[in-house]
Amino acid sequence: MTETHTAHDDVARAYELDRRHVFHSWSAQATLDPMVVTKAEGSWLWDGDGNRLLDFTSQLVFTNLGHQHPRIVRAIQDQAATLCTIAPSTVNSARSEAARLIASHTPEGLDRIFFTNGGADANEHAIRMARLHTGRQKVLSTYRSYHGGTQLAINVTGDPRRWANDTASTGTVHFFGPFLYRSAFSASTEAEECERALAHLEQVIALEGPSTIAAIVLESIPGTAGIMIPPPGYLSGVRELCDRHGIMLVADEVMSGFGRSGRWFAIEHDDVVPDLLTFAKGVNSGYVPLGGVAISEPIYQTFAERPYPGGLTYSGHPLACAAAVATIEVMEEERVVEHAAALGEEVFGPGLHELAGRHEWIGEVRGTGVFWALELVTDRATREPLAPYGGSSPAMAAVLKACREEGLLPFANFNRIHVVPPLTISAEEARTGLDMLDRALTRARPDA
Repeated sequence: MTETHTAHDDVARAYELDRRHVFHSWSAQATLDPMVVTKAEGSWLWDGDGNRLLDFTSQLVFTNLGHQHPRIVRAIQDQAATLCTIAPSTVNSARSEAARLIASHTPEGLDRIFFTNGGADANEHAIRMARLHTGRQKVLSTYRSYHGGTQLAINVTGDPRRWANDTASTGTVHFFGPFLYRSAFSASTEAEECERALAHLEQVIALEGPSTIAAIVLESIPGTAGIMIPPPGYLSGVRELCDRHGIMLVADEVMSGFGRSGRWFAIEHDDVVPDLLTFAKGVNSGYVPLGGVAISEPIYQTFAERPYPGGLTYSGHPLACAAAVATIEVMEEERVVEHAAALGEEVFGPGLHELAGRHEWIGEVRGTGVFWALELVTDRATREPLAPYGGSSPAMAAVLKACREEGLLPFANFNRIHVVPPLTISAEEARTGLDMLDRALTRARPDA
């Protein structure tokens, strides 16, 4: 009785102190009612009321190996007992081994690793490298994209979070990427969408001035913006345009990397090698903040004799790198990437398409590996989204509420539900989650 009372008091105090002192990101502070999480394990977590929830979010799509993985926890503990922290100018075994392991899986030739604290600063530094390497200033990126919340990264971002932060002074230019379901090019097939999207990008490059463009920054598979799989040939077409004009191609793999798409990196689906590749999140399942840039040899050579003007106090932090080493070793030994690919082909793909067959307000299912989105619409014919671009709606709120009541923690953005659990989720757990989602959609449907 005393233990239960104490636990309840702890939850209440945590919530009270959060609302009194914690300023939350991307939120109107006075309207928040955040969930208290008391513990997590594997693909599950427990809220402050003692409810067990199946985590179909991987939090912000980063707990790729699930919660409290014993190998990662032990690696952090062992590293803390040996060397908790050290300046980035020194050498330590955790950082060196993490760099080796990361480079062993990046596309060929991206063998140098610059460590950052997360994905936003990885993109900031990749752009800085591209600008200094080319001597150019402009950066092109798509409208439906997210590249981070720091000043340059949020301006490169295309989604509505950019609007309030856009200074129009950062040398960023946006273009339409391929998205057949809501085509900007009146395309009716993937081949048409690819061809027209590339023609559009070619025209943007011409009108902006090829000699002014340092880089094109693309999420290999746009994540938060909608998990829109590029049509075959699109990324290789962008690579050709970059080569033609001396533009650096930056592949943002912060969300799609480290197995999420059923490959180590999503850009492998089109056999493309970028000039710079950014990563974070899945590199160590988010256990300790870590990101980085994988650098091609020509860009490395730019700074071989010329100092690179950039750095971070915690670059390659030993605790974060030890977690990365353990994560990658587990992924290799337990064939996590192969497991993710199989889940996509055998569980999520078929299961989500079955849901679409039962629920008329699922307009489209798209994804790969453990990286899926349901496009929810009011009408399949008109494709009107269930919530407006940049906002939510009572109908979407009803879906999220029903999911929680079923024991499922959903990832939602605008009119979409993203299915992005840990890569280590079992097939049985995945099917359990799809059943929960099925029941939630049934309960929340507008005519229910």
